[in-house]
Amino acid sequence: MDGMGPHGTKVGLLRVLGPAHVWALGVGIVLVGEYMGWNFAVGKGGAYAALLACWFAGILYTCVAMIDSEVTSTVAAAGGQYTQAKHIIGPLMAFNVGLYLVFAYTMLEAANAITAGYLISEVARLTGGVVELDQRPFIVLVIMFLAWLNYRGVLATLTFNLVITAIAFSAILILFLSTSGILGAGETHHAELMAGQAALPYGWIGVLAAIHFGLWFYLGIEGTTQAAEEVRSPARALPFGTLAGIMTLLIAATLTWYICVGLIPWEYLGDGVNGSVAPLFDAARLSGTPALVWLLGIGTLFATLASANGCINDASRAWFAMGRDKYLPGWFGAVHPKYRTPYRSIIFLVPIALAFALKVPLDQVVTFSILSGLLEYTFMPLNVILFRRKWPMGVIKRGYEHPFHPIPAIALLCLCSVAYFAVFLGYGTQLVAMIVFYIVASLWFHFRRYRFVSRAAQFTMPWPRPKGY
Repeated sequence: MDGMGPHGTKVGLLRVLGPAHVWALGVGIVLVGEYMGWNFAVGKGGAYAALLACWFAGILYTCVAMIDSEVTSTVAAAGGQYTQAKHIIGPLMAFNVGLYLVFAYTMLEAANAITAGYLISEVARLTGGVVELDQRPFIVLVIMFLAWLNYRGVLATLTFNLVITAIAFSAILILFLSTSGILGAGETHHAELMAGQAALPYGWIGVLAAIHFGLWFYLGIEGTTQAAEEVRSPARALPFGTLAGIMTLLIAATLTWYICVGLIPWEYLGDGVNGSVAPLFDAARLSGTPALVWLLGIGTLFATLASANGCINDASRAWFAMGRDKYLPGWFGAVHPKYRTPYRSIIFLVPIALAFALKVPLDQVVTFSILSGLLEYTFMPLNVILFRRKWPMGVIKRGYEHPFHPIPAIALLCLCSVAYFAVFLGYGTQLVAMIVFYIVASLWFHFRRYRFVSRAAQFTMPWPRPKGY
């Protein structure tokens, strides 16, 4: 349901965003993956395995970006992939995809808060001599502040993301230029640090295992779809912002790998317990240049804030869209009459993010987010194939037509299959637990919640009857 204005009029989400905001939403959510988390891939398979995982995941997410750009620029409504599934496949798939989105973004938000808390405590230790600082108050403060920012309005939220994301991305470029020898003396030592066992310590099985965390370089770029109902021109802004975003991330991911494996021993870089939590920040410290340490400290903090900020935005839009369609209680489908935000969904998801951020280890939180995202990507090939079959080219107007169909869809499905096996090698228990959870949730929806869904009211796109129906 919509919120009510001061004179009893219905209000919806505001269309105030442009292509730069879409770029900031997609890159802002993901760029933290360059600052933390990806380095677990080094621990799984060594330095070269992490690079191969980075490029493997880059291909996977390029397919995701191409497919999303076409379907979302056509299905321009809040909820992103959930709304696509609702129109193209059916209610049960839509309910599951909505849950995938909410859990992927909420877990990523929790991981960002953990990293921000670590960074603040580490800076306090380095500058003030504090031996150990409790990180929990900072974790709570980060999530509460960003939830308040999202509550107050989407334009301010994503403008904030645009500024801090640009600074965080610039910090990676400056660190690369400063340590690679392009500006001044080179400080990287790839030949020494990647010699012998360091390159591929566990052979090709290590490369396969590393793919799991290679996804972290790009996880969340599909979040640009959540802005579909709030951009001024979906046909222009969504494809441009999404495709520019994936190109930005491909550059940032490759530069990040090059910097870190050239400065940090792989054993420390890939150790998720006693090793590096924020690899780029640690690389800056090893450079011995105080200005770079401060710059990358700020970059790491800004990347975590931008990601957590975007995650709150995206998770709340998916939850809001499900409430508006009565897949969840309609109470969640309310829009704030003044700020025009899905304020109840924003508030509801805050304690869930706090619980995971305060109680669950970082690598487990990262894994939960990756698994939910992977389930979502598996749905996308089926979604775009049915979309093209039901509404062939020329039947409805598309804002963007991705090339080479169905090759990206088939490639994405194959890559997801490999990624599932890679995740199973290291986190089989979590994979099974997540699948069981979604099966139970599906049964709840089918037997308890589906009767409240108004099928006639949920198909909002002015499309002709699908071909063959």
